[in-house]
Amino acid sequence: MVLHPLDWSIIALFLLISLLVGLKFRARASKSLSDFFLGGRNLPWYIAGISMVATTFAADTPLAVTELVANNGIAGNWLWWNMLFGGMLTTFFFARLWRRANILTELELIEMRYSGIEAAFLRGFKSVYMGLFMNTLIIGWVNVAMLSILTVFFDIPESEVIWYAGGAMLIAASYSVLSGLWGVAITDVIQFIIAMTGCIILAVIVVNSDKIGGITGLKERLPAGSLNFFPTLKGSTASEVVSTLSLSVGAFFAYVSVQWWASWYPGAEPGGGGYIAQRMMSTKSEKHSIFATLFFQIAHYCIRPWPWIIVGLCCLILYPDLGADDKKLGYVMAMKEFLPVGLKGLLIVAFLAAYMSTISTQLNWGASYLTNDLYKRFIRPESSFADQDKVQSHYVNAGRVFTVLIMLMSLYTTSVITTISGVWHFIIECGAGLGLVLILRWYWERINAWSEISATLAPFFFYWLGNYQLELEFPVSYFLTVGGTTVTWIIVTFATQPVNAETLKKFHNTVRPGGWWPSFQSDVAASNASQNNGIGMLGLTWLFAIVMTYSILFLTGNIILQEWTDATWSFLSAFGSFLGMRKMINLTGIFKD
Repeated sequence: MVLHPLDWSIIALFLLISLLVGLKFRARASKSLSDFFLGGRNLPWYIAGISMVATTFAADTPLAVTELVANNGIAGNWLWWNMLFGGMLTTFFFARLWRRANILTELELIEMRYSGIEAAFLRGFKSVYMGLFMNTLIIGWVNVAMLSILTVFFDIPESEVIWYAGGAMLIAASYSVLSGLWGVAITDVIQFIIAMTGCIILAVIVVNSDKIGGITGLKERLPAGSLNFFPTLKGSTASEVVSTLSLSVGAFFAYVSVQWWASWYPGAEPGGGGYIAQRMMSTKSEKHSIFATLFFQIAHYCIRPWPWIIVGLCCLILYPDLGADDKKLGYVMAMKEFLPVGLKGLLIVAFLAAYMSTISTQLNWGASYLTNDLYKRFIRPESSFADQDKVQSHYVNAGRVFTVLIMLMSLYTTSVITTISGVWHFIIECGAGLGLVLILRWYWERINAWSEISATLAPFFFYWLGNYQLELEFPVSYFLTVGGTTVTWIIVTFATQPVNAETLKKFHNTVRPGGWWPSFQSDVAASNASQNNGIGMLGLTWLFAIVMTYSILFLTGNIILQEWTDATWSFLSAFGSFLGMRKMINLTGIFKD
């Protein structure tokens, strides 16, 4: 496909702006590791929050939503909508704790919370496992999605397309290397605005085209069940014919009752973690950390998905003959068919923006692990420097080198990935069962490094057992992995020694999480009583926030689909739960500086 010079000009301008942002923040990022990886802990909540949303909007996200809608209608999105439960848990229970810990990376918490050589091993192991292995898998699947877009939209041969993606990754790596987190966060804001604008424009154009006929025409021509917000469950005893747009009871149960707390998943880690924790730790204060995470949850679930869902629904009508493996490409085909000159360039920029915001964050986040938790901790500690004035600049340069290393490793990983769904399935099952440990380590003193080590490694065994020996299908294989991993880490926890009391005391006095800390209860009784009283109110805040966010999500959809009665009920639910959440926030006082 040949683009108009105007389209190419829009693309070139966007790439130039991204590089200029990197150059602008270069000096600020070079001061120290904290400046390079945490923006000097000075990000306002709206920058940190938008950066979180932008990072989770990758090049594959609209394609994935299109595929979910094609297979199971709107309700197919419960595959990721369920993660709101865990996201709001992070908002009210963990955001302020991450900021309060005053650490540089998520993995630094390991030796703050645990003791002994096992804690050091876990920190070093996860720096490579998370920062390099899992990180390159994530970047690889994002790259594969971008390759699909370039192949379909530009008709670029598959043998050449990886060089185009490599060029886009190089630009993202360039401003990430130059400017650190500040540059990444600012470009995230720019990129998110562009990406969402492009997606909204595409949705409006496609749904109002002659082939669809507006919202009325869309609703009239869609298969039965496509517009249901909740799935028609296979195995139901209802007498009506079950639509092909349905989920098994087990799959829906796995999504809404188990997956959100049991599984590690990038951007939705139970208890926070990864780049979400990085953004929380980079904010100005605990209050900014909570605000940023709350904004992220609302924007992630209520603002982003509907333009993609509408285009996905239109693709059911426009491209009914797409095979199972090609349904996701309906989104790109709609771009190619309906966008005029200028808007084609804007949509390509939107996908580049989504792609580069994810890549730059993954590179910066992964490099923080390799620099702070591997190189600085085990290979070149601060005590080894004769000239202490050069320590910070040395580590910043090491972070830049690791950024480039991750980029190169990711390009190789991209070349060996065959399916995005295969990577997703592997990641979600090989993190199944770990989530509860990541939550409880804040609130139960008996959790130790061996708990987390066993919960990290056990899923691989049960994944192999369920998928390759017993040949189970999801969600049965998933329940096996979660159950087996949970039993394993509980046994290991009580079979091994508790964490050193002095380490526990120091952690508790610094973070003040509340929970169950009986071994030194006399020292912290007053603090724990206050914190534990607040946990109950935080639980109610969490519930109100979940109802509010789902209500806003459904309200937005009802307005778009012109279902006015349902929209009224959704509005009343959203408003009532907002009042309840605000009341509980005032009682807990968590927004006070």
